[in-house]
Amino acid sequence: MPVSAATADKLREAMTRLLAGEPRHSDGALTKENLAREARVSHATVHRAQDILKEWDIQVAHPVLRTPGEVRRDETIAELKAKLRIANKRAGELQAKLDALATVTANLYRETIELKKKAANKPQQNRLGLLQAATLRRAG
Repeated sequence: MPVSAATADKLREAMTRLLAGEPRHSDGALTKENLAREARVSHATVHRAQDILKEWDIQVAHPVLRTPGEVRRDETIAELKAKLRIANKRAGELQAKLDALATVTANLYRETIELKKKAANKPQQNRLGLLQAATLRRAG
């Protein structure tokens, strides 16, 4: 089923804007998806407009190449993603070490508290032992 005259006009206007590099509703890439976005019609509608698709194929006969700026942008993104992967891996390793150190620190703190308690009780035990010994001497 062909498209209406109004839809055909929308598609041709959208094609003209895309080919001129003046998109309003898309990123400007010369794709059929962008033709639909630019004309504000569904993708299925574009595919029903056979005459317009023939015109499109004539105008966009070669594959869409990326501009040098797009190539640089994509290379930069790839580099940054690689650096981010490395940084995330390193952060994970450091976090694991930090967790291990926190565990060791907590254990040492607990042991220190235990030793302080024992040390605090020892003088009293010694004093009690001395008092008992003195008491036994007096009694004896």
